[in-house]
Amino acid sequence: MEQGLGLKKQIQSVLDCNRFAVLATQRSGQPHTSLMAFSPVRGIRYLVFATYRRTLKYRSLLTDARMALLIDGQNREGTRPNSGFVLTALGEANEIPEADRQAAVCIHLARHPDLQEFLRSPDCALMRVTVAAYEVVGGIDDVRWYQVQDHPCDPLASMLQP
Repeated sequence: MEQGLGLKKQIQSVLDCNRFAVLATQRSGQPHTSLMAFSPVRGIRYLVFATYRRTLKYRSLLTDARMALLIDGQNREGTRPNSGFVLTALGEANEIPEADRQAAVCIHLARHPDLQEFLRSPDCALMRVTVAAYEVVGGIDDVRWYQVQDHPCDPLASMLQP
């Protein structure tokens, strides 16, 4: 897996410039995708998204936390840096504990203020994705991998501090 600083900056740029991604989960071998609003948290290691607990994606993640999140970094107008990259974040999604929820809500609302009512719902689960790796696709013959480094001391509460 490629570990270049330049690739990490390209990944961060795509995460910063995009608000939506396609979440892929599976249940009993059946794939399922959903368009999701997401927020990167302190770099590229963590992503946050919200979902209702009654959804198929939420039930699927309870059964198997492994997921993929496809982020389209392509810019058809050509004004975004690193346009042309499509990222797939591979990792696990778990519900953020109630004690850490408010900090995560603040981070997500800063990026998606239109989700305020949704995030107030008692049925809304806020999910934290711990990204293990990114597949970075720049073209049919340009596929690179970036392995996200583990952080030995990275408790959820400190990760969510603004």
